[in-house]
Parts: sequence; structure tokens; C-alpha cells
Amino acid sequence: MWAWALLPVFLAVFGTVGLWAVYAIAVSNNSVNITIEFPYISTCGAYTPQSCLFAQICNICCVLALWIVVIRFQQIRDLGRSSHLNTAGLVLGFISSIGISILGNFQQTIIQEVHLLGALMAFFLGLAYFWIQAFITYFSPPSRDNKWLIPVRVVLCSQCTCMVICMFVLHSTGFRSAAAICEWILVMCFFALFGFFAAEFRHIDFHRLTVQKEGLKVANNDDTVWTVQDAL
Repeated sequence: MWAWALLPVFLAVFGTVGLWAVYAIAVSNNSVNITIEFPYISTCGAYTPQSCLFAQICNICCVLALWIVVIRFQQIRDLGRSSHLNTAGLVLGFISSIGISILGNFQQTIIQEVHLLGALMAFFLGLAYFWIQAFITYFSPPSRDNKWLIPVRVVLCSQCTCMVICMFVLHSTGFRSAAAICEWILVMCFFALFGFFAAEFRHIDFHRLTVQKEGLKVANNDDTVWTVQDAL
């Protein structure tokens, strides 16, 4: 069902366009000065009016990410590959998605400690979640999608890992512009990783349940069984 494939694609496109729109507004109203240093995403969204847009974008991305995490968990379980790793992915995905909302609603200029907590949840736990998805894909039965999904996920997760390390090292050593560039690359890779779920979500099928006013009578020998019609 191709409709489900649109969900991760929408998240990737919406998040990417939304954050760059926040950047454009911040530059246009001089909230940030790119001639001095390249800004962090959070710095762009720390001042009004773009802070309101930034919070809304993070909230919507949080809801979409939670939805995707649940669908992916159920998909893996329905395919008979339920495991503790899949459950761990669900938990990490939930916490990291909540972190997106926290960092968006608690700007660094207001409550920096809570904002940093949300960033750590979103970045570190989100990275762990995508590594779990890469492992699950690697150990899944061979398919035409897995032939290219496995290397793509491994490369993107490896790049995200490098960006996280570089971001914190560069920030701690005073190279803020370089650290900010690493953050932007990291977030764009996260959106790409979400978007690639479309390759697997397009195989999801579902049944539409129709509840009638009265159950259908189905005679089975001498017994009468009341059922609800299941329409496909």
C-alpha cells in the first residue's frame, strides 16, 4: 500500500523544508549573523517570530516520528521477526521522538538545560534507534529492497555517528561554526533515514473492518455462530 510510504517521505520533506525556512527567516531578520559564525539550528529557532514556527515544526515531526516508530515496530513483529532488539528500538524511538518536541519547545535562550536534555535524547537515542534498524535490516531475509537499503542505512548511520562526535569535539574546542555545520548535516541525515522507511512501508497492507448493525449468521453444522463481517 503506497499510501503508507508517503508518511516517512512527508516527515523527511516537511522537516527539511521547515528547518531551512526557520534558518531563512532568522537570517532575513538578522536574528543570526552568518558573517560572524554559522548558526546552530537551535540558535536560528531561539528568537521570535521564527521560534514559534520552530516549535510547531518540532511538534509535528515528533508526532510523525512516533507514528513511524510504532508502524515499523508492528511491521517487524508481523513479519515474524519479533525480538528484544525490536522492542528496544521501539523504546529508543519513543524517547528520541519526545526529545524532538522538548528541544523545540524549550529554546536554549529560555531553559538551556532542558533544551540540551532534549537534544541529547533526540541525537544520541535517535542514532541508537537507527543503528538498531540497520541491524534488523541486515539480519532480515534477503530481498530486492535490502540489497540497497542495508548499505545506505549503514553509510548514513556511520556518517551520523561521525557528525555527533565531530559536533561535540568542535564545540568544546571553540569551533562553533564547524560544529553547527556538523549539526545541520546530522539532522539532514536523520531525515533521510526516516525517509528511507518508505521502501519498506510500501509493502504494508491492511484490512478495513466494517461493523454491521447485526452480525451475520453463519451456520456451522447444528451450531449458530455470530460473526462480524470483515471487508477487504
